[in-house]
Amino acid sequence: MPTHQKLWNSPCYLIIGILLLTTSLSAQSLTQTIRGTVVDSDSRFPLPGVNVVLITGDSGTFSGTSTDEAGAFRLQGVPLGRQALKCSFTGYQDIYLNNIIVSSAKEVVLTLEMEEAIQQLEGVEVVATRSGEVNNEMAMVSARQFSVDETDRYPGSRGDPSRMASNFAGVQGADDSRNDIVIRGNSPSGILWQVEGIAIPNPNHFNIPGTAGGPVNIINNKVLANSDFYTGAFPAEFGNSIAGVFDIRYRAGNNQQYEFSSQVGFLGLELAAEGPVSREKGSSFLLTYRYSTLGLFQALNVNIGVDAIPNYQDLNFKLNFPLQGGGSLSFWGLGGASTIDIVLSEEIGSSTIYGASDRDQYFWTNMGATGVSYTRPVNENTFLKVVLAASRESVDAEHDLILTKDSLVNGEVKQVLDALPEVLDYTFRTGKVSAHALMYKKLNSRSTLNYGIQADGYFFHFLDSAVNMVDPIDFSQWETRWNARDNALLLQPYIQFKHKFNERLALSAGLHLQYFSLSKSLSPVEPRLGLEYQLPNQATLSLGAGIHSQIQQPYLYFYSDSVDAQGELILYNKEMDFTYSGHLVGGYEKWIAPDARLKLETYVQRLWNIPVEMVPSSFSLINQGSGFTRFFPEKLKNDGTGYNYGLEATVEKFFSRQFFFLLTGALFESKYRGSDGIVRDTDFNGNFAFNGLAAYEFMFDKGQTLTVGCNLTWVGGRRTGPVDAALSAYNNDLVYEDALRNTEQFPAYFRPDLRIAFKANTPKVTHEVALDLTNFTGQQNILTKSYVNKSPDYYRIDYQLGFLPVFYYKIDF
Repeated sequence: MPTHQKLWNSPCYLIIGILLLTTSLSAQSLTQTIRGTVVDSDSRFPLPGVNVVLITGDSGTFSGTSTDEAGAFRLQGVPLGRQALKCSFTGYQDIYLNNIIVSSAKEVVLTLEMEEAIQQLEGVEVVATRSGEVNNEMAMVSARQFSVDETDRYPGSRGDPSRMASNFAGVQGADDSRNDIVIRGNSPSGILWQVEGIAIPNPNHFNIPGTAGGPVNIINNKVLANSDFYTGAFPAEFGNSIAGVFDIRYRAGNNQQYEFSSQVGFLGLELAAEGPVSREKGSSFLLTYRYSTLGLFQALNVNIGVDAIPNYQDLNFKLNFPLQGGGSLSFWGLGGASTIDIVLSEEIGSSTIYGASDRDQYFWTNMGATGVSYTRPVNENTFLKVVLAASRESVDAEHDLILTKDSLVNGEVKQVLDALPEVLDYTFRTGKVSAHALMYKKLNSRSTLNYGIQADGYFFHFLDSAVNMVDPIDFSQWETRWNARDNALLLQPYIQFKHKFNERLALSAGLHLQYFSLSKSLSPVEPRLGLEYQLPNQATLSLGAGIHSQIQQPYLYFYSDSVDAQGELILYNKEMDFTYSGHLVGGYEKWIAPDARLKLETYVQRLWNIPVEMVPSSFSLINQGSGFTRFFPEKLKNDGTGYNYGLEATVEKFFSRQFFFLLTGALFESKYRGSDGIVRDTDFNGNFAFNGLAAYEFMFDKGQTLTVGCNLTWVGGRRTGPVDAALSAYNNDLVYEDALRNTEQFPAYFRPDLRIAFKANTPKVTHEVALDLTNFTGQQNILTKSYVNKSPDYYRIDYQLGFLPVFYYKIDF
């Protein structure tokens, strides 16, 4: 039976029918409550007397209230749908939020930050916060806020922040099997993931050491507050990253009433709960749990790149306890476990895009992070935040090589299984304890000073041994490649300052320092600078610059294929220095309508101190950090260089009048120089990336909506080169011709996605049915080349996943 017939013979129709029957039982007018608090953006001190005005839908009807002594407000009887909110207060810049989703099942609880104003110039309209604008006031360029709604609403995103971010200008995510993202030609491993101010390990299921992505993100979008995403020249508080930053914030749960959510679909079962711990004290909890098995895809004969069934589960939570004087104490955490058994020996000749196809693979990953955050306004001008956390990640794998022999089967000679000798076994563990203390101080209405320090204590345990796969293979001879137990300290003090010369011109400047004890690396002081000038008629010019550094992926410091006289591994890469990146970004932004903007950015990025091989070769560590394989380095030196430059454009209409669209484009170059001195394209130099998405929301009576959205992605193909067949056969692994590395390019990647979602509100309950059709035309996109033990080429072309339908039914109550 065709896949689409199986899809529609699944429970989809039954669930939709139940949903429509349920919604027909209530015809009464439904409303909800919007409430929250308003605080000073610098001191986090509550602001009493703020005027909070609700602008209802497209009708423009106004209703409002004011904040009390604790900065709290409450708006009741709010109609369902998308609403707008405006906050104004004497001496502060206005806030305007134009896309607040109000449903019957859950209250809308907001925490709003207002920035103090200085004398306003005639003809200059000052709006401190609009949709899409970043939370961090120190960020002048290459920064974007994202919300829970965007991670759900963008077709193909599937609730994943990484996949959502791939729609932004300068960001590529052209890999259906993983959510790795390439920012301005940089390796995905250059991205920093930060939750509640703490750097965390790779928050993805089935992650590979040295990468920052994976097939599925552990962070559940239902716990997200509005968070920030940076693509370059980021402020001084962020370190140990040369490409970009996900600055994730967890929201507090509802502290007045209990709310629940359940979701079932092709990706598994998901449950969420939130509510008060104590209504009198305003404390709350928020918890999500997800258990997924992709067995339904197998039943529908949908290709997910492997016949094996991946299993994973994850948990996210936050407990929040308000303190006297506007402070709070919160406990938060996230964690996930995943496992997959890729047993190709059961069907000789089968293959997978998740690693080598000549072996059975057993793979387990675990990741967890938990912390406590303490915040306290010291006075009306000073704010203190301290975060303590602990995290751990582990990756375990075992490989058994498939050996075959000829056998006569039904009169035909076929390859059958002969033996399954074990050829690889590894366990990688990294633990970390972290602290981040920071102080925000408002010097006056024009100037703000922030300073702090981040400290991370690492605990490494890397163990790996494997059979040497060079012909002829001796399965009794194992080689130890990792055998390390060590620890290290990463220290990052910083200071940053912002000054508003007037309402048009603002400056931010900062300094960052980084020390890593393992390699005894100390960065020079890293300057960061931002300028923003507001032109008349809602236009802005901006400039950003900075130097950024990053440690190498930890497991690379401990690899060795050499031993000393005592048989101990010689760690010849343990003293690798930081890689550095210098960013220069110029931007222009114009609000072409109250709900639409044009944004242009151009950038130049220089990279240096990149590890390359001691002998002349094309290798550079700048090309690592994606896919499902680890890297096994020779002896390296920090002599490599690289550069990126490009132009990006964004035209965006935020959700209003029942529709939105986002059009982004980028033209860029990404080059590097290895130890052979030749300038080449990086693996990620696709030269162009264009993305267009749009959605329209049909509104019906009784609080029902139908949203139809489409997303088109067109990205230049990844770089590749000719395969060295003789060396590939000798090593039983894919080897490229070194001198011709990245002289070829795969065809451009093109993918259309479609999303259809139906939502119905009934008293205290909201139902939603959604169908996400990724690559609904079944476009054949090339993923990579992979090794096969077959002459004359010794490689095959692997293709992306193709058509992938994702269905879910969600109920909030």
